[in-house]
Amino acid sequence: MERRIHLELRNQTPAAVRELVLDNCKSNDGKIEGLTAEFVNLEFLSLINVGLISFSNLPKLPKLKKLELSDNRIFGGLDMLAEKLPNLTHLNLSGNKLKDISTLEPLKKLEYLKSLDLFNCEVTNLNDYRESVFKLLPQLTYLDGYDQEDQEAPDSDAEVDGVDEEEEDEGEDEEDEEDDFYEEEDEEEDEDVEGEEDEDEVSGEEEEFGHDGEVDEEDEDEDEDEDEEEEESGKGEKRKRETDDEGEDD
Repeated sequence: MERRIHLELRNQTPAAVRELVLDNCKSNDGKIEGLTAEFVNLEFLSLINVGLISFSNLPKLPKLKKLELSDNRIFGGLDMLAEKLPNLTHLNLSGNKLKDISTLEPLKKLEYLKSLDLFNCEVTNLNDYRESVFKLLPQLTYLDGYDQEDQEAPDSDAEVDGVDEEEEDEGEDEEDEEDDFYEEEDEEEDEDVEGEEDEDEVSGEEEEFGHDGEVDEEDEDEDEDEDEEEEESGKGEKRKRETDDEGEDD
């Protein structure tokens, strides 16, 4: 587990880490190893299926809000969570060895705890299980994903407050900026297309005008040629008549 933590740091200092996922990394002796109080800003910790039995090595993590501990072998010792994680809001203990409601009593000290998951724990098979847990832990809003009125928890409650909200806000801002950028590009493209269409219309009119002009010039030339031919023909006929008249005089 220590080696996995070192890899997950990715050249960061422990104080810079806000989320740490160590799922399926088997622990020795069922204890947490390599996690120290240096992770002062850690808000999300996932230890799913690591063979955890005891919290004896859990350091104090004052900013931790969400803890994933499903599919381990935890059967008690929850008082350590209340002592070391005072600001915990979400706790997942699904698939552990918790059998009695009394085992959950130390969680009363977690005054900010809003969501608790105990799926696949034996304690869920007890009569009046949900009513008993809500009575024991009045600060709870959701148990196994539902409130006391059987209303499902919204997705936002399944995430760490602050961490995911900030990421969502940043993502939305980036999407808005991208949308604005693409809209501006589309507008510019539309303007360019309109400009090209106008140019094409103008050039089309010029070509049409020029073509008509050529046709008119050709027509004028043909008319002039016909006039000249008629004049020459008239002159020839006049000369012929004059010749004929001279012959008659003789």
